[in-house]
Amino acid sequence: MQTLLNNRYQVIGKLGGGGFGETFLAKDIQMPSNRNCVIKQLKPIHNNTQIYQLVQERFQREAAILEDLGDFSEQIPRLYAYFQSSGQFYLVQEWIQGDTLTTKMQQQGLFSESAVSGILVNLLPTLEYVHSKGIIHRDIKPDNIILRHRDGKPVLIDFGAVRETMGTVVNSQGNPTSSIVIGTPGYMASEQAAGRPVFSSDLYSLGITAIYLLTGKQPQDLQVDPRTGEIIWHTTALNVSPALIAIINRMIAYHPRDRFATAREMLEVLLSPPTEIPPPTQPHYSQPPRLNTPPPVTPQNTTPVTPIPAYQADNQADGKKKIPMGSIIAGGLIGGLLMAGFLFKQVPQSLVGQPETQQTTSSSEPTTEPSESPSPTQSPSPENTVPSTTDPTPTPSPTSATTDVFGAISYSPSKRIYGSATASSREAAENDAREDCEQKSGVKDCAVPVWFKNAWGALAVGSNGAYGSGWGYNRRNPSLGRLAAERYAIQTCQRYKGTNCRVVFSTEAR
Repeated sequence: MQTLLNNRYQVIGKLGGGGFGETFLAKDIQMPSNRNCVIKQLKPIHNNTQIYQLVQERFQREAAILEDLGDFSEQIPRLYAYFQSSGQFYLVQEWIQGDTLTTKMQQQGLFSESAVSGILVNLLPTLEYVHSKGIIHRDIKPDNIILRHRDGKPVLIDFGAVRETMGTVVNSQGNPTSSIVIGTPGYMASEQAAGRPVFSSDLYSLGITAIYLLTGKQPQDLQVDPRTGEIIWHTTALNVSPALIAIINRMIAYHPRDRFATAREMLEVLLSPPTEIPPPTQPHYSQPPRLNTPPPVTPQNTTPVTPIPAYQADNQADGKKKIPMGSIIAGGLIGGLLMAGFLFKQVPQSLVGQPETQQTTSSSEPTTEPSESPSPTQSPSPENTVPSTTDPTPTPSPTSATTDVFGAISYSPSKRIYGSATASSREAAENDAREDCEQKSGVKDCAVPVWFKNAWGALAVGSNGAYGSGWGYNRRNPSLGRLAAERYAIQTCQRYKGTNCRVVFSTEAR
């Protein structure tokens, strides 16, 4: 293996390998930072001119899809480049510093129910976005989920479609087809093993991954009901609630029609109060449907991460309690006003004029669920809505505290740069956040769309310039307050016609 690829990437070491090629850690010597990157070297299994041309065309298409996925979601590695050399194909991707779930299991043992629930909640929005693009991952397993060191979020790596292109052949009718099945035995659903994966095949693989984290058992070590083909696993899982058992059982149902139809449906059930898991309500998709508005990736993983680097490799050895949402309080912002749990906000890209003012009252008592903002008669559009710094009704404190901590997030719509701060008073937090934003952006149009007390705050921005904010708090599990804040920030952004809304920042005042 040459040490310099494409006259740019200096190979540091080998990360893994398999039947389709090898994976290397390298540094980009043409970048000022000499940043590290992962290079996947792929080689077609058949070597003739006709097939090589087909592989080349499919490889280019799949690389474009990877670029799109990585640019939208921060929980999918970004594609930096792709190239061909000496009959082989190369992908240059973002290097994720973190530990795979397999490594974490080896380090800490079994995962708790709350940790597994957090991983599921974090990954499902990413998976929904992937599916909205008509893409099925096809190789979800513990080795292909990395818990990133810097924020603890799970990152989904090693999509199967690019590897599948390396198995391209021409059938007897002269049409290109794949001669290989992508996936890992045990983590693959039966329809995927037969070469007909569907969206819920990924949910099946994610469910088997959850079982591994809760029990420590590989799929081949689990019992199977000989009459139904269903996996019997919960008898070996300790301290797992009936609610989470029911969710996972539906994920790993033998027939696709008995699983969750979409990642969104599963996420809604996972976040709902503990109730009986409803039966499937949507038809099984024979072809991947296209969704108009994919969700961004927002939640925070609740599993702590230790700083021991692990790297992505193509073929490594495989070696909920229902989340109570009753104590979550969340809020949004409307027309520039920040109201605890009720106000929503929308931002234009370039604006002139005076801020609009609207005030809504909210209860000082925590609600049983994050309450949505009442819909205004006319939703403001990005063209005519201006950030407002009007003094809103104070956010009710989610709980009594010896020392209240206030937080604020400031945002410049013209530069799309944010600032933040925490302080002992609301005024100080807002002033400091605005100053932080102005220093970073170099402009004076920074407004404070959200402030919060002893809680989480979040800011979501759409690709068309619209944005939304929210705050959240969970008495039993503070980390779920972030999930509530981010969820409402995204809903706010989407409510006011934000496109491709995603959380750009969240922070806690504590």
